[in-house]
Amino acid sequence: MIRTTIVAVFLSLYTLVLGPPLILLTLATRSATLMYWVGVKGVVFITHIAGLRVRVEGLENIPAGVCMFAANHTSNADAAAIVGAIPRRLAIFGRKSLFDIPIVGLAFRLAKFVPVDRGNRDAALNSVKQAVEYMKTGSSFLVYPEGTRSPTGRLARFKKGSFVMAIEAGVPVVPVACAGAHRIMPKNSLVIHPGTVTVRFGKPIDASAYAIEQRDDLAKAIHDAIAAELPDEQKPAA
Repeated sequence: MIRTTIVAVFLSLYTLVLGPPLILLTLATRSATLMYWVGVKGVVFITHIAGLRVRVEGLENIPAGVCMFAANHTSNADAAAIVGAIPRRLAIFGRKSLFDIPIVGLAFRLAKFVPVDRGNRDAALNSVKQAVEYMKTGSSFLVYPEGTRSPTGRLARFKKGSFVMAIEAGVPVVPVACAGAHRIMPKNSLVIHPGTVTVRFGKPIDASAYAIEQRDDLAKAIHDAIAAELPDEQKPAA
């Protein structure tokens, strides 16, 4: 719990000290780029201090221009590993409750993060529409198609909404296989264990080649691509 406390205290102070001036600068310049990267670098720094090491493979597979990154999700630790490994600014879905936190919520909205209320179907559909608009206007997006963290670390079934987004936006989808994060911080645990997470970027799949009616085919192609890059203990259960 000591590592968890250090991370929580650092991020709280980091947000309180740097958040307000960065928000003001973002409002003045109408650009959230600096605020985004300061936030990402802060998270990467403190998780590194807490013992998280990240190995990145396949950066050459990331295409130029807007794309959607689709990753498996096993732990709160994989977000820091994946976002820190992607060499471009991203938009991301986040729980609606996070957007109610002072400073954090405003920063998220200015950075084009999209709140999701899973208990409200209409609100969830509006979130998807907002994400598509962001991609159409130049923002790459990170999604977790499983919808929630895998309790075992194994790749679970995908929900189809992410792939409808990619098809409607007409962007490439980059498969992202994240291995080892479930050992760093298991689901429903607040304890951070030191260790290494491997983030592998697979070859992109062009969603513009698929019709909406083929979303299942696109989902399967991405699911298979991620599964192929995961260690045996994280591959889908037979």
